[in-house]
Amino acid sequence: MVNTLLGDFASYIQRLNWLSVLDLLLVTGVLFVLLRLVRGTRAVVLLRGMVVLVAVLALLTSLVPLPGFTWLLRTSLPALLIAIPVIFAPEIRRGLERLGRAGALFNLGSAPTDLERTIHALTTGAQRLSESSLGGLIVIEREVRLGEYLETGVELDAVLTPELLRQIFHVNTPLHDGAVILRGDRLAAAACVLPLSSSGTLSTTRDRQMGLRHRAALGISEVSDAVAIIVSEESGAISVAHNGRMIRRLDPARLRNILFAFYHPRPGGALPAWLARLTRADRRRISPVPVHRGGEPTIEG
Repeated sequence: MVNTLLGDFASYIQRLNWLSVLDLLLVTGVLFVLLRLVRGTRAVVLLRGMVVLVAVLALLTSLVPLPGFTWLLRTSLPALLIAIPVIFAPEIRRGLERLGRAGALFNLGSAPTDLERTIHALTTGAQRLSESSLGGLIVIEREVRLGEYLETGVELDAVLTPELLRQIFHVNTPLHDGAVILRGDRLAAAACVLPLSSSGTLSTTRDRQMGLRHRAALGISEVSDAVAIIVSEESGAISVAHNGRMIRRLDPARLRNILFAFYHPRPGGALPAWLARLTRADRRRISPVPVHRGGEPTIEG
């Protein structure tokens, strides 16, 4: 048995050429991308179960002569191929959306000073909500428009300020229940209704205490390229949701750094993103972040 396997392996190596290597690399790349797309979702558990099932069935049919069972598998295979897209429909749709958004950048159309002002207002507002034990959900619109969710709330079109955020999310105010959506450097609407997460990311025992704000933040990040800032009403913890993932327990300095990492305004002349990064145009456009002793960004207020 071992000699047969070694002989087959040697014959495969002898027939190997550059086209075969390219073929293997392409298949490996496709599988790697698919696994990255479904990582952290319920599809991983389903995929693991399917792999185990297929492996067991392959061993049974190859080692033991079972003609009836083999016929059953052969006839049910087309139905399984149809069922797979149905089972994985949400994950497939989410993966295609991520591919479609690959390389998407923030498009604020604002100057660096406006960008810094916006990030400062978001960071300071989240910090004040946390210190006041007020829950909050702030959604930053990116390339994918959130018009259908804006329509569920109250239109504001107001200048973004920390004081306005604190007033909106103050308990028992008319607009505190729901999310605010930031379009550019202005608050477009408040009290917006967002879709809840369907990925099961928060279904673990450790994360079950998270409320609807966290589930809504993950939900909007799964159906769009938006970035959501969540402030927990119970603990005051600040989190960021993006691309179906959540970064938790952030202090103002880390929140500021994360937002700067997400914001990449396009140059006025519209250089391609890869060329802008190559020439480090972004670094020249954004002025240095003021720091105090200790090296952390300064958060006023």
